[in-house]
Amino acid sequence: MPKIVKPLTALAVSRIKTTGWHAVGGVAGLLLQVRPTSQQDAPAKSWIMRIKIGNQRVPLGLGSYPNVSLEVAREQARKIVLDVKDGIDPRVKRKEIKSAVLITQAKSKTFKECAEAYLLAHAADYSSDKHRKQWETTLRTYAYPIIGNLMVANITMQDVKKVLTQQIKDIKTKKLIGTLWEQRTETASRLQGRIKSVFDYAIVSEYRTTSNPATWAGYLETQLSAPSKLQKITHQPAIPYQDVGDFMAKLRSKDSISSKALEFLILTAVRSGSVREAEWQEIDFENMTWNIPAEHTKTKQEHRVPLSAQAISLLKKVPKLTGNTKIFPSPRGTSLSDNTLSKLMRDMKATGDLKIHAVPHGFRSTFRDWAAEQTAYPDDIRKAASGHRVGDAVQQSYQRTDLLEKRRKLMNEWANFLDHPSIKKQTKIFQLRRKVNG
Repeated sequence: MPKIVKPLTALAVSRIKTTGWHAVGGVAGLLLQVRPTSQQDAPAKSWIMRIKIGNQRVPLGLGSYPNVSLEVAREQARKIVLDVKDGIDPRVKRKEIKSAVLITQAKSKTFKECAEAYLLAHAADYSSDKHRKQWETTLRTYAYPIIGNLMVANITMQDVKKVLTQQIKDIKTKKLIGTLWEQRTETASRLQGRIKSVFDYAIVSEYRTTSNPATWAGYLETQLSAPSKLQKITHQPAIPYQDVGDFMAKLRSKDSISSKALEFLILTAVRSGSVREAEWQEIDFENMTWNIPAEHTKTKQEHRVPLSAQAISLLKKVPKLTGNTKIFPSPRGTSLSDNTLSKLMRDMKATGDLKIHAVPHGFRSTFRDWAAEQTAYPDDIRKAASGHRVGDAVQQSYQRTDLLEKRRKLMNEWANFLDHPSIKKQTKIFQLRRKVNG
């Protein structure tokens, strides 16, 4: 049995300077350990609880003095005595507590930490670097300020609702114009899907044990209007097909990689990303075909594009750079950015070569409108020419052909159409000549 001594006061404990172990009383076995330090520093003091566990008397550290006061040290010592009487080994208990704390810390993740981990885990899933940045930007702009620093385990559906219904400002006037969900429905709907994916990741990673608070069906749909009832469909600004011939003539007068890339985009009616990522090995000059690999398409499926004589002629004019596989490389040798083609069109509008506001992606609409109104090709062929999947899953499983040769005829007609000035301009010239001859 440890010797029972008269309990010391806090003042008496503070005055202990002698090196060694000093009984402070109050609880049998509670000691103040004093260790020498350098001559200039005060001696180091810490609490020790010596207690018999089984057949062995062991010392247990209770912390340094004065960080742990005399009162707190005695309270800790009393709990140790009670645990030992109940057959609990304090050393094992400490390890269990420490382990539980470490597990809790490992699972205590904020929404932002989970989002960053999700983005890293799915880095290869995005169709382009632009797509990945869109993911990150929407979360950073709208979600992080509200739920970014909250523990993912504690976030509720109402927290997610706050993100989706936050007030937003007009870009120009800086005045509040309404909620994100009502004014920028498409952005908000995508944001909701992205937040849901982050929570799915958190749940599977065991950072969260309750249901996904960003789920739409049965959850958010009870709180918000359906996007289909709010969303205003906006189309990409496009040049009417009646005027595209004039634009092509202006475009072909330019001699730059970006102008050739845009011309190739218009001739093939594919997405900008496929053109900007295009490599020479994808072109089959003999069979006049462009074989776009799955990683360069939005649908993540290979897509064969029949090339017209005009498209082949254009490619033969594009210089091949030694050591670079890209057909339309940037000055740094990497892929052209999406903004490069957009800037080209903005510059052409500024110089008068383009009369209306339009963007590169709009040429897909221009092509579809022309094909629908000026040709008799079936809808399946027109859709396939734009790289869209045709039919439902059953039809796709039975129809193994990609209608290449039928699409070739359509694309040849499109290329020939692009070689001529607009219909309106032809009509005006004809009328003018009649007046002069008269």
